[in-house]
Amino acid sequence: MRFRHFPLLAAITLVVLSGCSAPSPSAEQQSASSATASSDSGTRLDEVLQSGTLQVCSTGDYRPFTYKDPDTGKWSGIDITMVEDLAARMNVEVEYVQTTWADLMPDFLKKCDIAVGGISISMERAAQAFYTDPIWTGGKTPITRCENVEKYDTIDEINKPGVRSITPIGGTNEVFAKKHYPKGEIVRHENNNTIFDEIIAGRVDVMTTDASETMWVANKHPELCAVHPNDPFNFSQKAYLLPRGDEAFQEYVNQWLNMARNDGTYAAAKKPWIG
Repeated sequence: MRFRHFPLLAAITLVVLSGCSAPSPSAEQQSASSATASSDSGTRLDEVLQSGTLQVCSTGDYRPFTYKDPDTGKWSGIDITMVEDLAARMNVEVEYVQTTWADLMPDFLKKCDIAVGGISISMERAAQAFYTDPIWTGGKTPITRCENVEKYDTIDEINKPGVRSITPIGGTNEVFAKKHYPKGEIVRHENNNTIFDEIIAGRVDVMTTDASETMWVANKHPELCAVHPNDPFNFSQKAYLLPRGDEAFQEYVNQWLNMARNDGTYAAAKKPWIG
């Protein structure tokens, strides 16, 4: 009778011992766990503070937010003043990485800690990076020669055969033009610093861009008029790009933005450009 139950006892013992030992994780599980731990263990905030340098991506061709003088190499603009204030409060130096609208995201992902310069919030960009809190709210509106304001004050008027709409390559202005002006002629221009000269010279008719830019350009070039900048075609916001998933860095920059809005820093940065 004692030996008849031996197989049963052995089986029970095996089950109990198996339950006490967790199964070994696979190589893929171990790799995923390691990657998660690695991504959670640090923040770009610490890296910037330790290196003493804030790598800033910007196009340098989108006033009033960002501009790099081709002769002197000096950077200026609302967002340039702001990011240099951020670096000063962090006690680090700014190192600029000039990019283009077409290469903004790949350059930011490979080379920079933050990207600034009138960057519109889009879902495509949001899939690849974090945004700060919005710093500007507006929308797309036309700019044209002043005598043509009434000719190009609606999307339907611009979306006609023979109407030449100019746009920089890459970015949300080109996306807007492709979507809304399929019947018109879209002229893509590589240099955003000279794009408005094309309208002044009569080589193109109109450009649709952010209301903030049209107001600055109209103030700079009396031949050009912003078309209903306070009543744009759509709604959009601008913000700064930060590394995706880095909540600590995002929280830090947002706290700085909140302070800058309330201590006069942001108002002072805007004044030379738009009053």
